[in-house]
Amino acid sequence: METTQSPVLLTHSAVAEIKKLMASPENENKYLRIGVKGGGCSGMSYLLGFEEKTDKDEIFNLNGINCIINPAHLLYLNNMEINWEGGLNARGFSFSNPNASTTCGCGSSFGV
Repeated sequence: METTQSPVLLTHSAVAEIKKLMASPENENKYLRIGVKGGGCSGMSYLLGFEEKTDKDEIFNLNGINCIINPAHLLYLNNMEINWEGGLNARGFSFSNPNASTTCGCGSSFGV
């Protein structure tokens, strides 16, 4: 299995949370999928979950985490940073995307 350096960056807190989630039996032998899909308040939404690899996916290594990304999504994800916030006021993954021209208040959708 060949991996390439990822165009997406994970913060230390995101890596720690993803590794905790990957330790769950239902995520065993799956990859972290990062991608986009049409929809959301601003036109496109982020995908972040655990899935099997398809023939279309490229494998990237993010801080020891094997990640899959459809190459068609790289245009929208290049240099994006994913962070995990575990506080009382903000809990969950957040996306900082330099390619987005607009983002919505929820932080999970964007426009280009």
